[in-house]
Amino acid sequence: MYSRIAFHRMHRSTRFRISSYLQNRVGARRIIVLACALIASLSSVPFPSHADKSPSAQQTILHLKIDSEIEPILATYLDEGIDEAARRNASLILITMDTPGGLSSSMENIVQHILNSKVPVAVYVSPTGSRAASAGFYILLSADIAAMAPGTHTGAASPVMIVGGYAMAIDETMRKKINNDALAFLRSYADKRNRNPVLAATAITDAKAFTEREALDGKMIDVVASSEDDLVRQLNGREITRFDGTKVTLALANPQRTDFELSPRQKFLSRIVAPDMFFFLLIVGVLGLYTEFTHPGMIAPGVAGGICLVLALYAMQILPVNIAGIFLILLALAMFILEAKFTSHGVLAAGGIVSMLLGALFLIRSPYTAGGVSLGTAIAVTLPFAALTMLLMRLVLRSRKWKQVTGREEMIGAQGVVIEPVGNGPDSPEGMIRIHGELWRATSTQPVAEGKSVRVLRIDGLKLYVEPIESPAAAMQPQQV
Repeated sequence: MYSRIAFHRMHRSTRFRISSYLQNRVGARRIIVLACALIASLSSVPFPSHADKSPSAQQTILHLKIDSEIEPILATYLDEGIDEAARRNASLILITMDTPGGLSSSMENIVQHILNSKVPVAVYVSPTGSRAASAGFYILLSADIAAMAPGTHTGAASPVMIVGGYAMAIDETMRKKINNDALAFLRSYADKRNRNPVLAATAITDAKAFTEREALDGKMIDVVASSEDDLVRQLNGREITRFDGTKVTLALANPQRTDFELSPRQKFLSRIVAPDMFFFLLIVGVLGLYTEFTHPGMIAPGVAGGICLVLALYAMQILPVNIAGIFLILLALAMFILEAKFTSHGVLAAGGIVSMLLGALFLIRSPYTAGGVSLGTAIAVTLPFAALTMLLMRLVLRSRKWKQVTGREEMIGAQGVVIEPVGNGPDSPEGMIRIHGELWRATSTQPVAEGKSVRVLRIDGLKLYVEPIESPAAAMQPQQV
C-alpha cells in the first residue's frame, strides 16, 4: 500500500515537472515572438539620424569674402572654404566680392574650384559701391548664381601687362595672343552658365564695364539684390543648372549662415605675398646679410636679414616671380659695391638705382590682370638701400687703412728708444731697444747710438728690424757741400 502511495506521488511530481517545463517553453516562445515584433515595429519608426543633424538638414550657407586683391593666399582660402562646404554638406556657398582684380594664376585657380564645387556657389558683388573688376569679372561669371547689389559694377577685364602699377605697351601679335587666350577661357564656362558670351567678350576686347542693371539686362548675371537676406529670399526655391548639367532646387527657407574666416596663418601669409611686402622683405634680407658679412659680430642685422630672406623665398614660391627681376636686383647690388670701391663719379650708383628700380617693376609677372610692385614702393626702398650699401662698403674699405691695435702687427711702425747700440758693424749688428715698456732685440742696416729713437719696420720671431728716426732739428739743418 505504501508502495502504491509512493508511486502515485512520484507520478504526480513527474507530471507537474513536465507541465511546468512545457509552460516555460511556451512562455519563452511568446517572449521571443513579442521581442521580434517590437524590433520590427521600432525599425519602421523614423528615428533622427546623424545625417538629419548635419548642417544640410539645417540649410547651411557658408559665407566667404573677397575684399582685396586676388592673390595666392586668398585663392587658398577660397579653395579651403569650398572644400569645407562640401564636408559640411552645405546648401549654398555665398561669396561676397569687392575687388579691383589681382593675379591671373590665382583667378584661374578660384574659377576652377568654383566650377568643380559639389555645393552651389553664389557670387554676390556687395555692398553698394563695390566692384568686380578685372579678375573679379571672371570669377563672377563662373558662379552658379551671379548677383550684384545696387550701385555696383563689373567688367574691365582686358588682359594687360602691368609693371609697377602701369600698363606696358606690347606688340599687336602678343596682344591678340593674350586676348584670344582670355576669351577662350571665359567662353569655356560662360556658355554653360547661360551667360551672354557676346556681351561678356566686350569686357575683354573693349575693356567695357557694366553696372548691375546693365549686367542683368545683358543676361550676364542672374539677380540684383539689395542685401544678403534679399538675395537668399530670391534664391529660395529657385531651380539652377549646375556646370555638369544637373538641376538643383535651392531650399533656403530658414538657413543657418556661417562665416568662414581666414586663419591667422593665412592672414599673416597674405601680407607676405603682397608684391610690395615681398620686395621689401627681399631687400631687407639682402641688406641684413650684407651688413653682417661686412661687419661681423653685429648679430642683429644677420638674424633679421636671415628671417626676412626666408620669408621672401617662401613668397617667391607662391608668386609668379620673373627671374629677370631677380638678376637686375643682384646687378644693382654689385654696382653699389663697386661705386664705393672705385671712383666712377656716380655712374655706377646711378646705374645701380636704375637697375634696382627695373628689377622691382619686373619682379612680379601677371600677364592678364594687375599685380606687381608699385613704383612708389620701388623708389622708397631702392634709394635707402643704395645709400646704406655704399656707406657700409666705404666703412669696410676705410677700415683696411686703419693701423692694427692688437697682436704683433700692432708693433709695425711703433717707435722705441735704443738701450744698446744697434748696427755697430758686422760683429755686433744687434742691440737692445725699449718699446711699449718692453726690451726687444733689434737690428738695423744703419748704426744707431744709444738713446736715439727708432721705428719698427718688421718682426722676425723675437727680433725687430728697425730704422733710425731723424730728429726734426737734424732734418732742418742744411747739408754741407
